[in-house]
Formats: sequence, C-alpha cells, structure tokens
Amino acid sequence: MTVSPKAVGEKARPNTARLFCFNIHAGNSQQGFREYLTRSWRHVLPDTGKHKNLSALARLLRDVDIAALQEVDGGSLRSGFLNQAAYLADHSAFPYWWQQRNRRIGRIAESSNCLLSRWQPALVEDHALPGPIAGRGALLAVYGEGKDALAVVISHLSLGNQTRGRQFDFLSELLQPYRHSVLMGDFNCQPQNAGFKRFLERNNLALPGPKALNTYPAWHPERSIDHILLSPEIRPISYEAPSLQLSDHLPVTVEIELPKSLSRQRN
Repeated sequence: MTVSPKAVGEKARPNTARLFCFNIHAGNSQQGFREYLTRSWRHVLPDTGKHKNLSALARLLRDVDIAALQEVDGGSLRSGFLNQAAYLADHSAFPYWWQQRNRRIGRIAESSNCLLSRWQPALVEDHALPGPIAGRGALLAVYGEGKDALAVVISHLSLGNQTRGRQFDFLSELLQPYRHSVLMGDFNCQPQNAGFKRFLERNNLALPGPKALNTYPAWHPERSIDHILLSPEIRPISYEAPSLQLSDHLPVTVEIELPKSLSRQRN
C-alpha cells in the first residue's frame, strides 16, 4: 500500500487518525555509518544541527494525531539541556504528551520514549521492559473505556534475540485485555525474525501493508526495524516511510480508519 508524498503534511480525513512512529536519534541526522565514529561527539555535546532537525520535525508533526517517538533526549548536555519531548509537544501544538525516561548517563544523555496526542487518553501507564540491563520501556495509552477501548503502546526493544523475546512476551500480556490495539516502535528486528512472527500470530496483529517498509539506515534504507502494528478491525488507509534526513532512521506513518465502535476524543 502506498501513499502520496504529501501525506505527512495533509490533514487526516474525518473518522481517521494519522499515526507517526520515529526513532529521532536525539535529533542527530546521519549521512553514513562512518559518522557514528567521526561525529560521535554529537552524542555527548550539543550542536545547532539537532535544533534544526527538531524544528523540521515539529512542523511535520502538526498534521499528526498520535506520535510515538523513541530516543528523545530528556534534557541533558547533548541536547543543550533542552527537553526534546516538551519542545516537540509545544511547537507541534499537541495538548497532551507523556515522556518515559528510560536511560540516563549522568548529565550527558537521557533517552526517552515519548507519546504526543491530540486526544486525551483515559489511562496512561509506564512499564519497564524485562532485560539484564535496565533502560528499555513501554508506554501504554488507552483511549475510551470498556471492550471498545483503543490501546496504543510505544516501545523500543533490545538488540538481542533472547531479551527481545522476553520483551515480546511482556507486550503480549500488556495488550491481551484490549480488542483494538496499535503497537508502534523501534523493534530492532525485521518481520522475518522468528520471535517477531510468533508475536504477530499470538496477538493477531499485522503490518499495515503487504510488506514492511525499510527504515534503516536512513541514508540507504535496507532493513525494516521500525513498525506500526494494527489489530484486525483497524483498517489502514495509507502506509509510508517518508524519506527524511532527520535521524539515522526513517519514520513510519499510517493513516487508519477507526472502528465504528470507537469515538474520537476531540478537544
């Protein structure tokens, strides 16, 4: 399924919602693997490029309904002590936002998951993911109440298969009570991964299109590791990985048609 290049900057249609998932790499754009070494100083020191990238991202987010962001700096040295989640919420005019601080390295870096929303959830929960090293989390937001509620989960999973398998199990338990669910994040694995396949089958979730979109690395995307997954009654209208040079990943955007049983919460 494809979508026109204007999709990120257009308003969503009535009874739909535009979802946006992006590992923002703390605002660092990337042009090649060599820059992980040659420009590694950007991971510990501030620079003007991060602010320019955040400003460009904020403009794109103005036409998004729910954004799931990973690797958002919470206000450390590398971001010039700017809380990037608060900045994006303010400059994109999101009335509701939540930040899950997962990993802090002194005053140098603080990595977070972030949810930006046009509508107020009935419930928001912060969950630590299992693993031998602390620093991975899942953020759950529930819109509406009862059997027709919509659960939206943001997560950033581990690199190792064994640990990631435990995290998939945790997410399965988290999503189990909900008939309508959306899971967004950087999974650090592709759909052909055995653990990923089991997770999809166990939870009756699916990609928005016939195949996953490549999102990494941003300068030459050849791996599909950033995903938006949907439960069966949530129908995708469009599905795209816009070619944006604002991180070392590309974002994923999906416009969905909400089930009739779900009422959108407008403010």
